[in-house]
Amino acid sequence: MARGLSEERYNAGARALHWAIAVLILVNIALGLLHEPLDGVVSLMPVHKAIGMSVLALSVLRLVWRMTWTAPPYPETMSGLEVLMAKLVHVALYLFMLAMPLTGWIMASSGKYPLTWFGLFDLPKLSVTKGSALVELSDGFHSIGGWLLLALALGHAAAALRHHFVLRDGVLRRML
Repeated sequence: MARGLSEERYNAGARALHWAIAVLILVNIALGLLHEPLDGVVSLMPVHKAIGMSVLALSVLRLVWRMTWTAPPYPETMSGLEVLMAKLVHVALYLFMLAMPLTGWIMASSGKYPLTWFGLFDLPKLSVTKGSALVELSDGFHSIGGWLLLALALGHAAAALRHHFVLRDGVLRRML
């Protein structure tokens, strides 16, 4: 049995990171959407930023974990196109799990307030200037990227549920 495989499942570390990142991303998308409607009632942005930095740290750890441990093989019943689509969605998810927090960090660094992690410590400001092309590009990507990440995550979940309830091929059980 290859390293990281246990009866065709992801190992406990990979599963824990997967679900922690998934929950944090969904919570953060909700916080991002509720930020403006609740402005003046409650300040959600510091929590949104701290969760984003948590997603970044956990995603880097997940990426290292993924490169270190072997993932279970896809079921032989999956077509070449399905395997390709699964791989492309996973690559896109990893890119967004890194790009969303990084663009948020860039935007936060151009502001006057420190980027604090749940009030425990401040993260260093990146060397960017408010109104610069990089900050403006990051802002645009971050706004659209949140919706794209949500669509990717929902598509990923829908595919897992299809495998579980329709195809009954054990794909979802690999991550449970």
